[in-house]
Amino acid sequence: MAGQMLFMSRMLVQWVASEKARRSVVPAAFWYLSLVGGMIVLAYGIQRNDLVIIFGQMFGVIVYVRNIYFIWQEKAQHAAVDR
Repeated sequence: MAGQMLFMSRMLVQWVASEKARRSVVPAAFWYLSLVGGMIVLAYGIQRNDLVIIFGQMFGVIVYVRNIYFIWQEKAQHAAVDR
């Protein structure tokens, strides 16, 4: 349940950020919530030995990690330029 709640809350975060900006925005918190929620749901699927949940979450977790990597990479580039 915790994983699903975290996973659901990412949409609320994205909606609020987009409303504030008056355009479509995907904040970094969206990806962090996606990753943590997805990993919890994946762990649940593994614990239950439920291949549908496992395969459904595995791909998503890879996408979330990749997007977080891009966020970190962009921050590092900006930090290097600011020095």
